[in-house]
Amino acid sequence: MSSGYASVRTPTTPPSRLNATYRLPLCPRMCTIDDMDDLDLDALSRDLVRALRGERSQTALSRRLGYTSNAVHNWESGRRAPAAYELFRIIERTGGDPVAAFARFPFDLDGAALTTPEGITTLLSMLRGSTRVGDLAARCGASRFTVSRWLSGRTSPRLPQLLALIEVCTLRLVDFVAAIVDPASIPQIAGPWRELQARRNVAFSHPWSQALLRVFETRAYRRRPHSDRWLADRLGVPVPEVVAARDVLAEVGLVRFERGRYVADEAVLDTTVATPEERKKLKLHWADAGRRALEEGREGLFSWAVFTLSEEDYRTLQQLHVAYMQRLYRLVGASAPAEVVALANVQLFALSGAD
Repeated sequence: MSSGYASVRTPTTPPSRLNATYRLPLCPRMCTIDDMDDLDLDALSRDLVRALRGERSQTALSRRLGYTSNAVHNWESGRRAPAAYELFRIIERTGGDPVAAFARFPFDLDGAALTTPEGITTLLSMLRGSTRVGDLAARCGASRFTVSRWLSGRTSPRLPQLLALIEVCTLRLVDFVAAIVDPASIPQIAGPWRELQARRNVAFSHPWSQALLRVFETRAYRRRPHSDRWLADRLGVPVPEVVAARDVLAEVGLVRFERGRYVADEAVLDTTVATPEERKKLKLHWADAGRRALEEGREGLFSWAVFTLSEEDYRTLQQLHVAYMQRLYRLVGASAPAEVVALANVQLFALSGAD
């Protein structure tokens, strides 16, 4: 195969923080609920069953689920928590699609029968990823022995335990609840959902807010009084752009003004559930930022390669592309101190396909 490539290289420094566009398992800084201890998962389980039941009677839903006793009454009264798979049976029997609850999660559950214990075992494997059993047990408040039995399929978790696992593994329990019921109908979720939506909208309405959050974390900013001009010069954007992004971040509670400067608490603008059009606009924004940096001769690595290769090797390159971004996220998540705000634009696409 033939190839042609060129690269322009100038000195740079490793990044210290990244505004993530997807969530890594067991990463507290990206949590959508301030404290797991604030959640009453037993009450949340009861509320979910009640919301899914709607105007049906408890007896009617119990019969639709195949029970001769009033199992739904026992679940809603708190006498007994349903098995995790019962939630998905309720979703299915009330006209919903169980798998659709995870449509915007970063894994594929197509073909998984979530209405069965075996399907829950598949789900738990997806949720766990590469997380160690001990870490998972510590985060969800269960013993290693119990978690091991859930993961192996020897026993199936109850619904409150599944909800805990969803939150500690993905930090997206609020999204999960909102995918299956109206979040406004769930007292514990209504407030966090409104806050989450407001925060997510910031990334799309003021894209530079992502970079501004990261600058607020740096040593250089924390060592000086706040200055919009200094921030604008640092990012290479107009002062009004900084002011607008700063104000909206403060409005939604992602930053606070304290002792003469803004404090970000390592907040993250979550864009994981963006629509394709929203995601496209953000990618175009940051691609334009990279183009402008290149035009201005700013320090950085700006490379390209045009080549031919087999379809099989092109698929391998796509996998390498994803693996690189995943490794980048892991490196950034563990990096300290916060000294450099950086932008990584990584593109890979076919200029022409096979005939």
